[in-house]
Amino acid sequence: MQPELLIKLVILLPLVGAAVNGLGGLFVPALRKQEGLVGMLGTAMVLIPFLITVSLFVGYEGEAIISHAFAWMEAGDLSVDFAYRLDELSLLMTMIITGVGSLIHVYSMGYMHGDDGFWRFFAYLNLFIFAMLNLVLGDNLVVLFLGWEGVGLCSYLLIGFWYTDRNNSKAANKAFIMNRVGDFAFLLAMFIIFREIGGLDFNTILTQGPSMDSGMTTAAVLLLFIGATGKSAQIPLFTWLPDAMAGPTPVSALIHAATMVTSGLYLLARLSPIVLAAPGVMTVIAIVGAITALVAATIAITQNDIKKVLAYSTVSQLGFMFMAAGVGAFFVAIFHVMTHAFFKGCLFLGSGSVIHGMHEVEHELEHDGHGHDGPSDTAFDPQDMRTMGGLKQFMPATRMTFLISTLAIAGIPLLSGFFSKDEILFKAFLFGYNGYAAGWIVYGIGLITALLTAIYMTRAYVLTFEGEPRWPRADTITPHESPWQMTLPLWVLAGLSIVGGYLGLPAVIAHGELNWIHHWLSDGGPVAELVKPEHVSLTVEWILIGVGSLVAILGVWLGWTWYGRKGLEQDDILAERFGGLYKLWQGKYFFDEAYNKTIVRPLIGGSYHGLAPFDKYVIDGLVNFAGFFTRGLSFTLRYLQTGLVHSYAAAIVFGVVLLIWLMLF
Repeated sequence: MQPELLIKLVILLPLVGAAVNGLGGLFVPALRKQEGLVGMLGTAMVLIPFLITVSLFVGYEGEAIISHAFAWMEAGDLSVDFAYRLDELSLLMTMIITGVGSLIHVYSMGYMHGDDGFWRFFAYLNLFIFAMLNLVLGDNLVVLFLGWEGVGLCSYLLIGFWYTDRNNSKAANKAFIMNRVGDFAFLLAMFIIFREIGGLDFNTILTQGPSMDSGMTTAAVLLLFIGATGKSAQIPLFTWLPDAMAGPTPVSALIHAATMVTSGLYLLARLSPIVLAAPGVMTVIAIVGAITALVAATIAITQNDIKKVLAYSTVSQLGFMFMAAGVGAFFVAIFHVMTHAFFKGCLFLGSGSVIHGMHEVEHELEHDGHGHDGPSDTAFDPQDMRTMGGLKQFMPATRMTFLISTLAIAGIPLLSGFFSKDEILFKAFLFGYNGYAAGWIVYGIGLITALLTAIYMTRAYVLTFEGEPRWPRADTITPHESPWQMTLPLWVLAGLSIVGGYLGLPAVIAHGELNWIHHWLSDGGPVAELVKPEHVSLTVEWILIGVGSLVAILGVWLGWTWYGRKGLEQDDILAERFGGLYKLWQGKYFFDEAYNKTIVRPLIGGSYHGLAPFDKYVIDGLVNFAGFFTRGLSFTLRYLQTGLVHSYAAAIVFGVVLLIWLMLF
């Protein structure tokens, strides 16, 4: 089969799955109870595209493949085709999306078992995959933007899946609205690019874009970055992502680990030749990424909700990716996107397995009338790590895979996170070494954040799996390991967390010849790279690798020592030691409170006091006036209907005379 047809098949199959499960469940209620059929269909509609993508990868010959569907829109000089582009970047991203996505679909069959909205959940998942594939495979910015908005819609549906809980609905609204801020900036960037070069397809943009006026290039790249901060949760548009943990855990793994939140990085990598033409904005990208990474890491170390820890960890890791993009190492950013999909997907699914087990405990406690006997006299929360502990004896598979992924994200040598994070730190160091002062700042913040990452992730593991159980009646009520549908994806992702980093071995090994992902994306590939005039010696490179390794090992040792010996008391020790600073971290730097005070409340209050009267008296007044005017006119004109034949005859004669007069004169 022709590659062009295979690309269309990859795109369409998830849409077919969404349509069959969604419409079938809507119009054939009996289908809603067929969980096996719904789950297998939804999973197959993602797994088959993954296998097709692998076959395209094996047969790829180095030339971009363009698959045209139809001419979408034409208006003046604007001509947009519905077309898809398969090259090194989109091929890699498609394999990540469909590969990790299919594992999450399998996991969801176990996690969502018994949920009344099972069929609807799989329809939303398939629709999300369809939108994400449009985003990464689109051959122009308009198709990309269609997928960009599609994943925003699907994230709204999935985050608010359990919409009867008002908090879930509020989290979905928050994610949707905050993303619209970034999307508006993205639209403005598209307008600037079209005005300057007269096209929005990638061939035109990548060939003519770097020659745009420097001022317009800076404006366009800055707007693109603002758009990326919305989707990829960077300061100041990052507060939606932790709240999005209200959705089912598979949603967190799919959207907030492997796919949607990496859209901003994909956008910058796809347009990297233009981004490199705006060095000032690149510095901003690097600094914002570094600050975001540090801020989120300090917040994560104070969180007690296991999913919130992982949420802020995601924000922090995304900051690392933007650091790489800001110093011109776009291929490294995509490398970390890939490794992050493995270990963070495993961590989120592992947390879901833990929560699944703790829900068993919660149900038993409620059944025995002890639902409110949790620690600190608070209601039992199955996501609170303070009510866990000792789970390794009850959930060995979940514990082992969680530990592997924890060590990977911490950057322990020879695991996947070590290779990608070390490469980011090295590129930041090189950026500073070659005369860019921002590089030293980014490198220093990166090291501190790497240390904090190892500490807070080790804390999460120890409080969850080590020590003695801390839930009420732990001697008689115990959780059980999750079913195979949930543990199988954990083992696969844990394995990838071990070996995934070997696709990007550092330059000190075989002079960079074994860094496959660099050769695949940058050497003749679609991702540009900032050329450095100088390079450090091999000795310095080995020292930097050693420093990064020691930081990771030190962080894990500190986390294990502190929380392994003192448990929850260590949080009190840190709170006392850091005082107001710890309260600032615990309060999440009060970003939400500041936004509510300066934006949300004034906007709502202004709308209530200003726009509401305008709507009531002006808008409603105009509508009511139109109704009253039409009614009055009709009331008057009804007298023309007399019912007398001679009156109608006279009207016809008058009309004929009027027409003859108009024709003659």
